[in-house]
Amino acid sequence: MRELATEFEAERGRLLAVGHRMLGSRSEAEDAVQETWLRYAGALADPAARAEIRDLSAWLTTTCARICLDVLRSARVRREAYPGQWLPEPVVSPVDGRSSADGYAPDPAERAVRTDQVGTALLVVLERLAPEQRVALVLHDVFALPFARVAGVLGTTEAAARQLASRARRAVSAPDVPRHTADPAEQRRVLKAFVAATESGELDQLLQVLAPDVVFVGDSGGHFPAARRPVLGADAVGRLTLGLFGRTGRYADRVLARPVLVDGALGLQMETAHSDGRPIRLVTAFAVDRGRITAIYNQLNPEKLTDLPPLDADDGWPPRW
Repeated sequence: MRELATEFEAERGRLLAVGHRMLGSRSEAEDAVQETWLRYAGALADPAARAEIRDLSAWLTTTCARICLDVLRSARVRREAYPGQWLPEPVVSPVDGRSSADGYAPDPAERAVRTDQVGTALLVVLERLAPEQRVALVLHDVFALPFARVAGVLGTTEAAARQLASRARRAVSAPDVPRHTADPAEQRRVLKAFVAATESGELDQLLQVLAPDVVFVGDSGGHFPAARRPVLGADAVGRLTLGLFGRTGRYADRVLARPVLVDGALGLQMETAHSDGRPIRLVTAFAVDRGRITAIYNQLNPEKLTDLPPLDADDGWPPRW
């Protein structure tokens, strides 16, 4: 059993990455990985059965993916009953690449499977897909599993698995999907300009940083007031941003902020207080393309931010870059 545990722990980072891409939920990903361990230990405690598995990583990935597929199919009902807009649980890590306090920061295995369209933007658009499409796209395009194995997970033919992935790619690249193609250096330049424009309080300056079709999505889980639909367009998003964080905004003088990586892309971790005195913690992710912000994802549901490290008193607004 000790040998089984050692082998499994070597694959845990990859399995967590699979689960998070599939489910958009850290807690659900961890549950899926734990269930994968139970099935692994149960099926492979027999040395003879273990010897029949030639590719342990593929076996574990396939098993985890099947568990995630079952969760995705049941999650549709829960998503429909969710209060307001839904965003995935963010994976937050320091910008210097060190592990976060809870150890869930992406490890080398996670970084190795990242695509150009990394970050919250990808996880949000994956929610558009049917469960089978999402599984096919993530397993093949992100984790490089051959379609023969993808078909085995889905219980279909290899040709059908290819078709599911193809349809998923078209949905992910649809014209109305916010693009996130900026490298880290460009992300930093754009976010610094965004913060400076917000701090200035000048809408015209902020509009220079926002794409004309930018979208703002906020997930409070019903705990705090938040728009029930996405806010669309640079003017509307700019006015909302200034109303929250501009010089005379709701939170202007009561914000702590720190640059962080959110699902691998540059974002902000913030703390402030609601008008009724309740503390608010936020993780804000951005999609950046061609020098402008195409989407802002504001996660303030406390149930999805339980393991964030605390901010320090010197993490003021505007944040230090």
